[in-house]
Amino acid sequence: MLSDALQAQARTVAHLAVYFEELKQAALRLREQFGARQRGFFSPREDEAARQLLVSYWMARSALFEVVIDYRDADEVPESLRPARFLIAYAAAVLLVDAGRFLREQYHDQPMIRAKLNEPDPHFGIPPGSFDTVQRSLTSPVHGWHLYHAVKYHLEHADELRRLGVDPQLAPLVDIVDRLAHRLHVSVMDFAQARLRVRTQQLANAVRRGLFDRALYGLQKVACLMVTDRFTRLGHQPSLPAPVADELRALLRPGDVIVNRKEFALTNYFLPGYWPHAALYLGECDDLERLGLRQHDELTPRWQRLRELDDQETRRVLEALRDGVWLRSLRTPFRADAVAIMRPKLTPDDIAQAIGRGLLHEGKPYDFDFDLTRSDRLVCTEVVYRSYEGIRGLRFPVTRRAGRLTIAAEDLLQMALARTHFEPVAVYAPRLTPRLLRGSEADSVLLATLPSPLSSEAGSDWMSLDEY
Repeated sequence: MLSDALQAQARTVAHLAVYFEELKQAALRLREQFGARQRGFFSPREDEAARQLLVSYWMARSALFEVVIDYRDADEVPESLRPARFLIAYAAAVLLVDAGRFLREQYHDQPMIRAKLNEPDPHFGIPPGSFDTVQRSLTSPVHGWHLYHAVKYHLEHADELRRLGVDPQLAPLVDIVDRLAHRLHVSVMDFAQARLRVRTQQLANAVRRGLFDRALYGLQKVACLMVTDRFTRLGHQPSLPAPVADELRALLRPGDVIVNRKEFALTNYFLPGYWPHAALYLGECDDLERLGLRQHDELTPRWQRLRELDDQETRRVLEALRDGVWLRSLRTPFRADAVAIMRPKLTPDDIAQAIGRGLLHEGKPYDFDFDLTRSDRLVCTEVVYRSYEGIRGLRFPVTRRAGRLTIAAEDLLQMALARTHFEPVAVYAPRLTPRLLRGSEADSVLLATLPSPLSSEAGSDWMSLDEY
């Protein structure tokens, strides 16, 4: 039986396998449609299409990196789950390499498009030269050395790994590896050259590990080398101090919005603002019963799962993470370094209606395109938006970012500070204050973490989506 963490990782990789195929088709269309080669420059529409592709690709890429490096030490993985853990990481690595090679194959002979894909996007934290960084990573001999052990483990355990496909959650990953593992091929000559470039101590440490340890370590090392320290700090485990978490549990009410930040997280650099993430707080089952939701059409089939989700934490949230929109324990958004709580200025009946609407979206995949105009895939803030939009005239500001209509967590907090349908309840931001703050003190800290609405990205449209 897979752990909850492994199930989430498996869902993420399976979804991204489908999503990368969509990105490939979009990349092919861009190649065919771009008239820049003839005219010598990009039209505004072409520029926007290229930027959208780049943001989507880097968002999906970072999600796969996080899957690979989630476990810092092979000892964290029980012996019985090691083959599944390897399969998940290996399938993620295969997708990363395949997508990178696809871009190279399509655009290495297109200098204008390559230059466009190398442009930075400061709003989403995409650095200059990102396309070339990906391509260099594909030809790195050191990467070849680390991948060699993963390929070797796969070859030696191919039958065992294929048998994992009887699990419906792992079957798509077996298919990914069967289709694309050749893209990870490391030749004997590549391995020999790479081995010469690896420091002696590093080589000795690798030899002392078992094959599984070397294989998983190799995949994680490649991921870390590809993202560098700019994006992550290995070993950092975000978590709120126990006294702060206890205070927040006493403050939270069903319908509240939890906004948080994890320091050194990969995805922080591809989401706008200091506060990149939001979740909808549901409360305990007793709270939901008091709101009259026990018999709600969307809650009834989920009731048993709500009760059994986490024995150590009885409070629940509805939250979109890289594996999709799911009911989760409060411990998930509390795995953070900073947190803010905002509360809707609505009646209990209104809040019950909002929660019921939000639950309609449970099980949908994550939207790596950040496109608010589609509802079949959702980002974290869209869970809040689709739960509350229109109730008692509540409207959300929609901002154009990288060519997409979006709502960021910082937009939600701007609404709360303006007392527009929401109000701030509390904030804990250790960079600015060592304790949980409420009231006007919370306002001043939140203001320090947010840009002025007038200073948002040039060309942004502050409007309701209905007005667009």
